[in-house]
Formats: sequence, C-alpha cells, structure tokens
Amino acid sequence: MHPARPDPNELDDDTLAFVRMVFQHARSGDADALATLLAQGLPPNLRNERGDSLLMLACYHGHADAARVLLEHGADPELMNDAGQTPLAGAAFKGDLAVATLLLDYGARVGTAGPNGKHALMFAAMFNRSDIARLLLARGADPRAPDADGVTALAAAQRMGAADTAALLAALG
Repeated sequence: MHPARPDPNELDDDTLAFVRMVFQHARSGDADALATLLAQGLPPNLRNERGDSLLMLACYHGHADAARVLLEHGADPELMNDAGQTPLAGAAFKGDLAVATLLLDYGARVGTAGPNGKHALMFAAMFNRSDIARLLLARGADPRAPDADGVTALAAAQRMGAADTAALLAALG
C-alpha cells in the first residue's frame, strides 16, 4: 500500500491561516503589511471564496492607503466579485469619496456594470451619495445608462427615496 497523497488543490492549515491573515490585512487596512507581502510576491489580485479581491475588501472598508498600495502593485480596479460588483461600485455604495477618487485615478472605469447592469452611479444614486454621484458624473458617467431591467440611475434614486441624488440627476434633464 502506498500512503495517501495529499490533494494538491487542498490547502494545509498553515496556508489557510496565512491566507486568512492576508485578507484580514485588506479588511483592516494594514497597508504596511500588504506592501511587504506584495513586495515578496503576493499576487495583488488574490480573491476569497466570494470572489472579493484584496482591493475590493480594502475599498469596501474605506482603507484608501491599503487600496493605494494594492493598486501600485498592479491590483485590477475592474476585477468584479462573484456578485458582479467592482471596487468602485463598493466605494459608491459606502459613500467613500476618497476611495472612489483613488480608484478612478488608477484606471477604474465609471461605466463598468455587472451582469445586472448596475454601475457605480446607480449605487451612488440609490444610496443618496451625492458627492460620489457628482464625482462619477464629472468623470464621464452616463446618467441615462439603464441597468438590465431598463432602470436608470434617476429612477433607482426615486424608488429608493434618495432625494438628493434624485434631484441632482433630474436637474441634468
């Protein structure tokens, strides 16, 4: 009998602990730890079981410094998670102007939409994030671009009772 060989696709406990630590660095915004790991060869587009990249987690949790380190090391600002959301959509949802600006400065596209057709402006509109909506519009977002159901950012804002963004978008004509 030969001893059972480990499955090369299975991660051992030490590797799993390391991976959990890496993702915790992104969630908590530990830019220095991420910079060290990236300099040692950590893939900048590493994703978890939900498809969230390190960049998505740093952005969603409002850590601009960690996001900058990831972007400087080649993290893809367009990489969607399993729900079809980009880091920019996450920043728009959270209302984080600094992170949204950083992502745009590093190549995130304002019009990228997931399979449901929702783009960052729609998230900003729905959750009444006027500053984000203004930024996205200034960077070229199309306020008339509908989602997969034909709903525009204005209609989405109105449905959600987001008065400020609805007024902003309605004023565009």
